[in-house]
Amino acid sequence: MTDSDLLRRLRQGDHTAFDALFRQWYEPVVRSANRVLHEPQVAEELAQDVFLELWRRREQLPDGSSIPGYLMQAARNRALNHLRHLQVQKKSQVYVEALSEPAEHADADAQANELEQAIGGAITDLPPRTREVFLMSRERNLKYSEIAELLGISVKAVEANMSRALRQLREKLSPFLQRHSDGDG
Repeated sequence: MTDSDLLRRLRQGDHTAFDALFRQWYEPVVRSANRVLHEPQVAEELAQDVFLELWRRREQLPDGSSIPGYLMQAARNRALNHLRHLQVQKKSQVYVEALSEPAEHADADAQANELEQAIGGAITDLPPRTREVFLMSRERNLKYSEIAELLGISVKAVEANMSRALRQLREKLSPFLQRHSDGDG
């Protein structure tokens, strides 16, 4: 069976075609993601997400689509997004540490309260959809795919909203970041 036959059957909701694609391409997709991540377990999770997304978007796949090309690009994109997400978490750790460190100076509690209020204000100032996506990700620990499904938007829209939220928060909270890093040195 050719790729175009599989694609046609997949677009019609044929589970057998999906199963055949999964069996043929699962391991290569995992390897592709793992080349970027160097974390086999995470690569497997991302590969499963890629196939889930393939099934969800099967009806929108254009004629002549390259299934292997789609799968490999999706795996690479998800792996890169995962790495970006880890970088954001690492950067936001500064805020967490600032709030959770024991008070070393007399004004540490005041600074922590000031930072907490600034974070709360910066989150409140986000556009409504961006704030909703950010809080679903950070407070409810939902994956981008789960947020997209709950809100009825694409994963790309979730990524765009998260990117916007983090950029705006970084801008508004930069004075605190600078103050914190100045105090370390």
